Amino acid sequence: MILGLTSCDKVLVASPHLDDEALGAGGTIARLTASGVDVHVLAVACRTHPGSDPGTRAAEFDEACTVLGVTSHHIAWIDTEAATNPAAHMAELVHLIEAGPRVSLRDLRPAALLIPAAGSFHQDHQAVHAAAIAATRPSAHAPRIVLGYVGPEDAAWALHGPPRRPVAVDTSGVWEIKAKALSCYGSQLREAPHPRSLATIRALDTAAGSFVGTAMAELLAVYRLVA
Repeated sequence: MILGLTSCDKVLVASPHLDDEALGAGGTIARLTASGVDVHVLAVACRTHPGSDPGTRAAEFDEACTVLGVTSHHIAWIDTEAATNPAAHMAELVHLIEAGPRVSLRDLRPAALLIPAAGSFHQDHQAVHAAAIAATRPSAHAPRIVLGYVGPEDAAWALHGPPRRPVAVDTSGVWEIKAKALSCYGSQLREAPHPRSLATIRALDTAAGSFVGTAMAELLAVYRLVA
């Protein structure tokens, strides 16, 4: 059992882009799926960048989700105006997370929701965080657990120790799975010392583990926890 969840439960992961789920919560997802929990990933935005096209990103996303053992995954906005600027489409974004097609709170009725933690420097992460908080207002399909994950590029801004992110998931036994999932994102990984390098991410997870006495960990912020 992890986070009090059982094999009867579902978890929804809201990922601003195709890779944030692995960068911020890859170890937690791997722990959950290894425990028999159904994990579903909603990637909000995918857009063309120099050297990175949606077809490549989607293939990488498919492969990474397979490695992590994800039950289902879906890309919402591909090369649309909303994908370029999610913050300008907040009503649509809230609806997407709450009641959108295929992978949403209404469709899955998950016990837990993982979202980008507050305080990210990236405007898309800020928008998905705000929309997810709005989508989890008390309702028939509101999850009892809402936790926030932090990606490596936000670590310098958001890493203030356990008081800010008091939930720790021991990822020592699943690091190789997380690393394999991250390696699927060949178009997005960089060489060390870039934050999106395997070496840097490993160092950050090791540092997080040192806060709680494990070899490696992911630290999560709590936004809702109903026992």
